[in-house]
Amino acid sequence: MSQQAFSVIENEWITLKDGTRLAARIWMPGNAGQEPVPAVLEFLPYRKRGGTDPRDESTYPVFAGAGIAGVRVDIRGSGESDGVIEGEYTPRELSDACEIIEWIAAQPWSNGNVGMMGISWGGFNCLQVAALKPSALKAVISIASTVDRYNDDIHYKNGCHLSAQLSWAATMLAYQSRSPDPEIVGESWREMWLERLEGEPFFMEEWLDHQRRDAFWEHGSICEDFDGFPVPALVIAGWADGYRNTPIKAIEGLGSKAKALIGPWVHKYPHFAWPKPRADFHGEAIAWWNRWLRDEPNGAEKLPQMRAYILDGPRPALRREADPGFWIAKPDWTAPERENFGIDAFGSLKQCARDGIGEMFIRSPLDTGTAAGEWFTLKPDAEMAGDQRIDDSGSLVFETAPLQEEHLYLGQPELALCLRCNAPSANLVARIVDVHPDGTATRVTYGTLNLAHRKGNAAPEPMPKGKTVPIAMLLDACGYRFAPGHRIRLSLSTSYWPIILPAADDPGLNIDTASLSLAMPMLGAHQRIDLPAPENPDPLPEYIEHLPGETRRTVERDMGAGVTRYRIHEDTGLEEHPDNHLATREIRDEIWSIRQGDPLSMTGEASWVCHLQRPGWSVRTEIETRLSCTRDKWLIEASVTAFEGDDQLFHKTYEKRVARDFM
Repeated sequence: MSQQAFSVIENEWITLKDGTRLAARIWMPGNAGQEPVPAVLEFLPYRKRGGTDPRDESTYPVFAGAGIAGVRVDIRGSGESDGVIEGEYTPRELSDACEIIEWIAAQPWSNGNVGMMGISWGGFNCLQVAALKPSALKAVISIASTVDRYNDDIHYKNGCHLSAQLSWAATMLAYQSRSPDPEIVGESWREMWLERLEGEPFFMEEWLDHQRRDAFWEHGSICEDFDGFPVPALVIAGWADGYRNTPIKAIEGLGSKAKALIGPWVHKYPHFAWPKPRADFHGEAIAWWNRWLRDEPNGAEKLPQMRAYILDGPRPALRREADPGFWIAKPDWTAPERENFGIDAFGSLKQCARDGIGEMFIRSPLDTGTAAGEWFTLKPDAEMAGDQRIDDSGSLVFETAPLQEEHLYLGQPELALCLRCNAPSANLVARIVDVHPDGTATRVTYGTLNLAHRKGNAAPEPMPKGKTVPIAMLLDACGYRFAPGHRIRLSLSTSYWPIILPAADDPGLNIDTASLSLAMPMLGAHQRIDLPAPENPDPLPEYIEHLPGETRRTVERDMGAGVTRYRIHEDTGLEEHPDNHLATREIRDEIWSIRQGDPLSMTGEASWVCHLQRPGWSVRTEIETRLSCTRDKWLIEASVTAFEGDDQLFHKTYEKRVARDFM
């Protein structure tokens, strides 16, 4: 695509009605002075300087070169913006976004039409802001996001407590503890920093106060009113990420207003994501914006409702550079037909079988799940699920005979069965696994259920002791081809640690195998398509590296004490932006621990060290967080310590005990 000249406004102050100044970086098309242009807003707490610079600089110059202004704004209390952050997707955050959209539309260079986009936080809030119907917002692109904040985010999954909740709370405490850049805000930087350090919340305190799906989670969940959503939405996700359900839920809920695109990717923009193949996100986005912000008749509204990459037997690997598969399109999405499996009289998974082999008992080792990877993945390494034979050894496993023909699936599998347990609650985890001819086992998808939430997440009920009850659960969406000679495996476990935290009791489950029914979503009618790859195979800018990064992920089993420790170490290295000379480094350490036979022994510790520096100026913050439990309480602790040079400037601690609610 041809590109025009553009300019970059390193910082523009947007003053809100309450006097708060928000900091924006703007990529301005060269023709904006002669002809008004549309604009795209991305609104994040991750710092436009010393944060998301690389990905911003991979995209917004391309937009500006195509005549679309890019406006990247730090939310209140982050980066160089005034104030203190209050939480995730608060009414104030969304109201601020509406004011920014109004400000953009009123600028002399604007044609009055605004789009909004983002990945993760920015993908969430662009959907939520659109639901508020600001008049100038005409379309959104939402990547790796959710329409249901309770069930499809880092907090809870069908009532199971995700360990990512502590990880993310620690991350946000670290991110929001970072100082503004004196080069932008001037001498007030220290005063602004201290205000943030004193006022920033430890988000987990609020999240643990809402262990059920209540009004807190309904806020910002656009699934509460799909009919009221006003604008076209391009919704994108990756099979390797935790947010894989959203594109399907969006097109099912929004109908023709939404278009879905699902690739093989981790939690990254499609033009630089792994595993490959990548997608030409820039071309997709520019066509989308031109259609809805310029009224260009380019046919974007006629895109297939679903485009997806069907994985074709990828193997677990130390690093998944590229996944085999093919792109398909379905012009209109309808509920998939189901291929039903059950347990036959020999204990095998078989189509239409309902014989079963009687009742079977399962109580998985509490450390079952160490091959599960992360809930959401940023790299195609050990963050992705590994060979499932490790976890299947602690699971109840049923599998088909070697397949005689291919089986193609796209959608969310459904599992139904009857079971009983002798405790008020327990966790059930179901995984669909592709068993290769040599025994290698690839996780295709999984689902979790806190059995107290079997009838819904708003009003959990304890399990009736000793009574057999029916349960049904949806597994995460998948797009997958099982090849001839492979086997389909269903693995059931009562643990999936550390992705989900254990229930207070570990009673085990008695499962009626004759009742088990697995309904797999068939791909059905489709077209094979080619999806263009990015023109630039390496779009991220290169910065000055002073120290290299490092990643380590290990599992340690103390055979004498019966304790398993799962350790994560991430060091970004020290990198300097070549233009503004701000250098950043972030170090994350996380340790999860559990002792066999004792679910109450679970602990999680997450720490961060964040460095910001340039010649003559250096600051850092050190974050410590901890989660543990008793039978009745969740126990959380955290601290923030800030340094200017080598001198301690600030220290604060957090501590809270929260009642467990059927967890």
